Amino acid sequence: MPPSPSLRPRARLLVAALLGLAGLVVGLLPALTAPAAAVPPPASPTAVAAAAGTFRNPLNTGPDPYMTHWKGNYYLTTTQGDSIRMWRSPSLGTLATADPVTVWTDSDPSRNRNIWAPEFYRFGDRWYLYYTADDGVDDHHRLYVLESDRDDPAGPYHFKAKLAPPNHADDFAIDAGILQLGGRLYLAYSGINQYQHNGINIAPMSNPYTVSGNAIALDAAGGCPEVREGPEFLYRNGRVWMTYSTCDTGKPDYQVWMMSMPLDADPLLPGNWRQHQGAVFSRADERGVFGPGHHAFFTSPDGTEDWIVYHAKTTSVNTYSNRTTRAQKFTWRADGSPDFGRPLAMGATQDLPSGDPGSGNYWINDDGRSSGPGGVTYTGSWNSGTGCATQCFWSDDHWSDRAGATATFSFTGTRVALLSVKDTGNGYAAVSLDGGPEQRVDFHNSIRIGEAVQYLSPRLAYGSHTLRIRVTGEHNSQSGASFVSVDRAEVYVN
Repeated sequence: MPPSPSLRPRARLLVAALLGLAGLVVGLLPALTAPAAAVPPPASPTAVAAAAGTFRNPLNTGPDPYMTHWKGNYYLTTTQGDSIRMWRSPSLGTLATADPVTVWTDSDPSRNRNIWAPEFYRFGDRWYLYYTADDGVDDHHRLYVLESDRDDPAGPYHFKAKLAPPNHADDFAIDAGILQLGGRLYLAYSGINQYQHNGINIAPMSNPYTVSGNAIALDAAGGCPEVREGPEFLYRNGRVWMTYSTCDTGKPDYQVWMMSMPLDADPLLPGNWRQHQGAVFSRADERGVFGPGHHAFFTSPDGTEDWIVYHAKTTSVNTYSNRTTRAQKFTWRADGSPDFGRPLAMGATQDLPSGDPGSGNYWINDDGRSSGPGGVTYTGSWNSGTGCATQCFWSDDHWSDRAGATATFSFTGTRVALLSVKDTGNGYAAVSLDGGPEQRVDFHNSIRIGEAVQYLSPRLAYGSHTLRIRVTGEHNSQSGASFVSVDRAEVYVN
């Protein structure tokens, strides 16, 4: 991608001089001649088979994910603000294109705004969906629970109760997580206590929808004076491991910390919890991952692997936008503690969870490389280079502000997603499928972010298709230029 709009003319002159002197493109400066039409290498049977068993993040464009696998499907919720929506898919690789089901909206004005962080658990033959909402005032956030009408995580649901420990009957509370120990349930959440405005509290429950006693506060460490939120639990090796997110989620240093205690200990005695020092999951600048956290855990379809689902950003700017849902496998250390490793780069190709039936998804890079049948060709004047680094798939992209320039992906499948950089100097593209009507897409964003989902096609009949991106040379009033970025296409075959 290009530098900021004010530097582009100077950069072009410098490139021209370098081309005249040496005939080379140096460092991060773009080539200013239109590239030859890319001819992709043919996809080998091995590559196509490998693609069927892999996936790439993001799984969803929302934050605060919670996911489980049940009876052949993954179920995912993320924060949507005005409602609770759920995505369902038999493969992790096709979750991003699943059609959401709205499982809850509310007409009660005291709790129908700013609906955050839904989580759902199965107790008996019903599902209980926990969430936080307010009346439009952030400090009025409270916890609520819904109950399903049947044994289905997608509902329908009916309102069941407000959740409030007696000693915090009308206090700020968010991010409910359910702790299950010795046949008893406990409500863990982030709320007011003597340590933080958003601190970790735990209260007993007599059933999935009733808090039966006062909450106790945990003095949870976090490497910053800010929030302790989103408690989640793992049960393994004789201990319960409570992970939680710390530091404001808008900051790049949002991260995951951990406490633990023996499985047979009382969670309502703060002294039973042992603090583990240091973050267990945090930013990876060299991979372009910032603010990883607000996570949950799920197991592979065959139950042999443990996975973390979380949100993170591709920018180090302090912002609440650009938080997308990602997933990756984690393991266990010899001392019995979970090893979450480091967050993977957005777009990194991973093996699907064990027992996942496969998606058949594959990628097409902007330079024509592909893990399946297809490629990309260009007309008009385009720049290309590696200046976008970790914000791009394979660290490269193409970009142009020349009206009429086109990039056309050829693919075989049922759906295609276009991912690339959004930036302050980007403009409008006209996108069309199979030569049909054009749809105007704005590639601008108030901050620069990478691997953004610019366009997702409707479902198509399986077969050969084309996706054309045409530069219009136009931009909105907030943008400084009219660039359009092309990075990768994700092709879906199921």
